[in-house]
Amino acid sequence: MHVNHNNTAPIPVEETCGKAVGQPACRVSYLATDTEFPVVVSPTENHSLIEHRDVIEQMVSTHLLTVGGLLFRGFPIESTADFETLVKMISPDLASYEFGSTPRSQVHNQIYTSTEYPPHQHIPLHNEQAYTTEWPMKIWFYCAQVSPEGGYTPIADSRQVYRHIPVRIRERFIEKGVMYVRNYGNGLDVPWTKVFNTTDRRAVERFCRTAGIAYEWKPDGELRTRQVCQAVAVHPRTNETVWFNQAHLFHVSNLEPAVREALLSVVSEADLPRQACYGDGTAIETAVLDEIRDAYQCQAVQFPWQEGDVLMLDNMLAAHGRTPFKGPRKILVAMAESSKG
Repeated sequence: MHVNHNNTAPIPVEETCGKAVGQPACRVSYLATDTEFPVVVSPTENHSLIEHRDVIEQMVSTHLLTVGGLLFRGFPIESTADFETLVKMISPDLASYEFGSTPRSQVHNQIYTSTEYPPHQHIPLHNEQAYTTEWPMKIWFYCAQVSPEGGYTPIADSRQVYRHIPVRIRERFIEKGVMYVRNYGNGLDVPWTKVFNTTDRRAVERFCRTAGIAYEWKPDGELRTRQVCQAVAVHPRTNETVWFNQAHLFHVSNLEPAVREALLSVVSEADLPRQACYGDGTAIETAVLDEIRDAYQCQAVQFPWQEGDVLMLDNMLAAHGRTPFKGPRKILVAMAESSKG
């Protein structure tokens, strides 16, 4: 497992990179000797964020599609506004968080909090919105406040995850796809009004029909949806195949045994807040999902945040997660460039 838990300085692999003589330059380095993921980009001189624009764009065009992730460290990013300025240098039109599966809050425009799950919970590695047929191609994380303990954002190369998963499992998922079943609200999951950003049932129904999502309004007034999506995907620019679904995260086996037992004591399996099965409706074996989880963990890269860090990922090439933490922590998120499977 490629895990870097320490605070050692990155190892320089290039002295500087600049676009033209006289322009601000950046240093390119790695976090550890055993991985080139992510590439760390740091300024060599004190300049404004705008003055670094050309070299930042150069770093993205040179490294993102090769490595899958960039860590901008040491740039003058001290606020939500600075973070928004950086991401809009690369992608002027940011995406809204629609048909979300986890609680988030909108901070400013299309800048959101990271998933607002309790600090003790672990969020498995996953690609953003891989449980749909439309997802953001780019995602950024901004560290506004470092947790005093834990709170890492582990990442993994989705190409390597795909290669690490046994062929028999890959073939079965490719053949069948993944069906996601969601039951909204009831105090157990995000209410449908927040997921679809509306209180209008007709608007929800239009969204579902357009997206190929089967829906039903249950007798208690709550909503259930089912959607069959891809298990793997091919990157539109690199033509590489990536593992791209959230079966291991949606499946009830993702819950701690005590939580799972308590939940099933109050709702039927059909009414679980979320569940994943094969696209034909048959159950996914827990042992298979454990092998998938192992593939993610074998590829995981982890590092301590520093305040002002911005982690930029190609959302198809790189998965992300969250480790438990203690104390205050503030990570903001932005997304851009919608792509359909």
